[in-house]
Amino acid sequence: MRLVGATVAVAFSLSFQAVAAQSAPAPSSAPADAISRGVAAFTARDPATALREFEDALQVDSTNYQANWRAALALINLGMETPDAVKSPQRDSLYARAERYARRAVQADSTKADGYFILANVLGRTALTKGKSERIRLATQIRDASLRAIDLDPSHDGAYHVLGRWNAEIMRLSGLSRFLAKSFMGASVFKQASWDNAIANLERAVELDPKRIFHRLDLATIYADRKRYASARAQIDTLETLPIRDYLDPRYKEEAAALRQKIAGKKGDS
Repeated sequence: MRLVGATVAVAFSLSFQAVAAQSAPAPSSAPADAISRGVAAFTARDPATALREFEDALQVDSTNYQANWRAALALINLGMETPDAVKSPQRDSLYARAERYARRAVQADSTKADGYFILANVLGRTALTKGKSERIRLATQIRDASLRAIDLDPSHDGAYHVLGRWNAEIMRLSGLSRFLAKSFMGASVFKQASWDNAIANLERAVELDPKRIFHRLDLATIYADRKRYASARAQIDTLETLPIRDYLDPRYKEEAAALRQKIAGKKGDS
């Protein structure tokens, strides 16, 4: 996952809404006030400020579901500034913190989808920075969390994105790596991965949120992997017309332009 981004990664389909004020006392302000400020900062494409606000809320109530998953999302955005292939202890530390918050969110409320989506997202982002054996180790957790998010909210486009990227990243492994994972490392879940599933899940993410640039970029990339160059160009054409909405959207548009150049003149099945 480029994830994303994650993938699939993956900023994604999260409609940030202010949380109703809570009555519990706090040293300076109620957690809901800090969360509301964090939501506003995140919407304004300022994840660093958003993170500070969410962590302020967690100083008051470390089990707050909203503050945990939103803080994890802000950390993922900050971590994704560093490319997956670059060795970066700082980025790895951001992802480790995000995973802790995501797991706390799931523990705080296991009936809501966003916590599972964020957990799948950060595990996917982490996997992209690791070697093949670590990716294989994380594969089942990523898939399980994505599927749980979809079970809880069938309209969660971010979860479909992560699941689509999961399928694509498994299929991008060599045939030997997949065989060894299935046969000797206990990762029988790899049998569930396919290019068709990757495309279907990313297409569903686009259908659910057609204005999210990252969905279309990853779908275009998978189309290109399958030599469906016309389909890839169509996604790039559309995303180029979309307004900047998420923190990393400017970079995604640059990546889309680079992909267009890479597949220029190529002809495939469609």
